[in-house]
Amino acid sequence: MRNLKYIAIAGMFVIGMASCNKVLDVEPVSNVGVDKFYRNAREVQTALTGCYAGLREPLVTEWMLTEQRTDNSRQNSATSTAVQRVELNAFDMYTQSSQHQQIYNYWISVYRNIRSINYVLQSLGVAYENGEITFKKGSAEVTDEEKAGLAGHALFLRAYHYFNLVRLFGDVFLITEPVIPQEAKQVGRSSVADVYKLIIADLTAAKDNLSPAPYGSIPSASLGTANAWAAKALLAKVYLTLQQPANALPLLNDIIDHSGYGLEQNYSRVFSIDNEMNKEILFAVRFKAGGLGMGNFMANTFAPNSSGNAVVNGDGLGYNTPTDNLAAAYKTPSSGASDQRKSVNINSYAGRPYIQKFISQVQVENDAENDFPVIRFADVLLMKAEAMGFDGPSGQSVGLINMIRARAGAINYDGGNFATTFYKYPADGSSSIQTAEAFLNALLNERRLELAFENQRFFDLIRTGQLLPVISAYFENEYQVHYRRYRPVITLDALKANLTPERILLPIPQREIDTNDQQRIPQNPGY
Repeated sequence: MRNLKYIAIAGMFVIGMASCNKVLDVEPVSNVGVDKFYRNAREVQTALTGCYAGLREPLVTEWMLTEQRTDNSRQNSATSTAVQRVELNAFDMYTQSSQHQQIYNYWISVYRNIRSINYVLQSLGVAYENGEITFKKGSAEVTDEEKAGLAGHALFLRAYHYFNLVRLFGDVFLITEPVIPQEAKQVGRSSVADVYKLIIADLTAAKDNLSPAPYGSIPSASLGTANAWAAKALLAKVYLTLQQPANALPLLNDIIDHSGYGLEQNYSRVFSIDNEMNKEILFAVRFKAGGLGMGNFMANTFAPNSSGNAVVNGDGLGYNTPTDNLAAAYKTPSSGASDQRKSVNINSYAGRPYIQKFISQVQVENDAENDFPVIRFADVLLMKAEAMGFDGPSGQSVGLINMIRARAGAINYDGGNFATTFYKYPADGSSSIQTAEAFLNALLNERRLELAFENQRFFDLIRTGQLLPVISAYFENEYQVHYRRYRPVITLDALKANLTPERILLPIPQREIDTNDQQRIPQNPGY
């Protein structure tokens, strides 16, 4: 379909605040049957708003499947036998099983929202046929301009979900239209290659039909939804994951040169609840405090347990605890340049570290204001460095890393101790980046420090082929201070033996296999 002029979706944001607009949590129109779908633009808009709201539920478990399986966070109560903490231990130690409840919870929440998105698309007459997105007559009476904009949003959301699913589970069920349960049971697992074909088709259509307005020209009511720049950034990450940097680079350059997005001057301002949807946030999952059922759970989930109201009202659960390994990676000397990101990302209570990044005060438990960033401009810059590859110690790719470090407080190298003081990488000398291997290590380190707890680390390590060696080294580093305390006791050798290529992927939930009476569903190897 030709690139139609984008039209803002009126009515999508109905809660006006002094500092921002938030997506209203409206469920898709429930009285429209499968045979009728949505009948007009207003009903489709309401349903699409429900799809945006449907991004929140997967985040309740996504951190377990990502951050908890890296060197960024761990289950901190090593001796606890509580069910919830034993479940987290399984991710922490790579012993997860196909019957793990939290894997199923994530899986079903994502597919539930994909179903809602497919209702929207079918109502608009948008289908995935022979590897392409087609636009035909749908049940909803909409103009071509309305169809283009509405479809662009839905396609972006579907691609976002499938991109996460394919990276976590491998071959998954590719469902691109509404189906009843019995029909769904007849759908087999599609190959990783076929899933990526859909993702690329969805994002290509999304970028061509969503608004290309630069950041400064985006209406406030549209700041909470996807646009052409978010679609291009996500598509670039897809191409990087597929080892196609030449396809990613033009998209990233376009964003950097024309989107109007940029780095916030201060790292802490990126995550401030009075600065939401700032110029660094290309896309975020939006939350709204105030007892509306749209608040963020992370403040109470990540604050230290048994801290009372000292950190956040209603106490915390102490989950997703920052590792000593990550804390030590930030250079924060008592004198000299210091990495300002550490205090934004990590805090401590009674000697226990916790994630500070997504904590704001709440009046009601699990009802914080903080949005959750999905794509930031800092990510775009670092993706460009990755797409370009190493071009020398004074090249552009190292310069992009230095741009991120400078915002965080790094200074020009003056011959001091590079191991302890927070410097930018010099263009020459023993502290400069001289090889492609050293560049990759520096890039991954910068992404880790910059994007900590944004559920990126696991995918970064997979994409670059570094997950197994990095986590193996991490286990060695933290075994004596943490993992040896687990009950039942596990040796370091046994812990490292859990790290196999098969365990990188999660298992298909056993419930999906056991309840399917239409076909035999193959399980991922190693489960």
